[in-house]
Amino acid sequence: MKLYDLELSGNCYKVRLFSALAGIEIDIIPVDFMTGEHKKSPVIDLNPWGELPVLQDEDIVLRDSQAILVYLARKYGGNQWWPDSAAHQGEIVQWLSVASNEIQNGPCAARLVDKFGMQLNKERTLEVSDRILPLLERHLTNNEWLALNRPTIAECAVFPYVATAWEGGVDLTPYKAINSWMSRIKELPGYKSMPGIE
Repeated sequence: MKLYDLELSGNCYKVRLFSALAGIEIDIIPVDFMTGEHKKSPVIDLNPWGELPVLQDEDIVLRDSQAILVYLARKYGGNQWWPDSAAHQGEIVQWLSVASNEIQNGPCAARLVDKFGMQLNKERTLEVSDRILPLLERHLTNNEWLALNRPTIAECAVFPYVATAWEGGVDLTPYKAINSWMSRIKELPGYKSMPGIE
């Protein structure tokens, strides 16, 4: 099983993090993003979107970090990470949606502006961050984990771009529950970090 990967990408890190936590062996294939390697063979042949990450598991090829998390959790991770219950799955998927919407357009996009110089509306990224982080804080004030009272792939989806929010000028200091939640994730067996996460 191969993961075509960019080390500084939070989306790629989601997959690396889950694989580490669940003890899933994946060959990491670094892709030189700066030279456009993601737009060339073999990556572009596997993913015409020309984006990372890309997972190749024999004849299965998947793009999109959230989809890859679901696949790995269902096939290799067991019920701890991806339950059989439709209601429980729904509870997790709503957080995957937050990761690909509010977190992506808030803290993640702010980081893209400050760290990588992307031409995005920085004011808008901070507005989205200011909306989602208090909601996340409120949830984590009453819950140790995002869903099901235990770590699931919801953590792997949401954590990376919250933990690197400071690289986009988003201050997490006021959010005590979020910081406690991040500390709990870092204490999970098998946890591995990425650049930008202390």
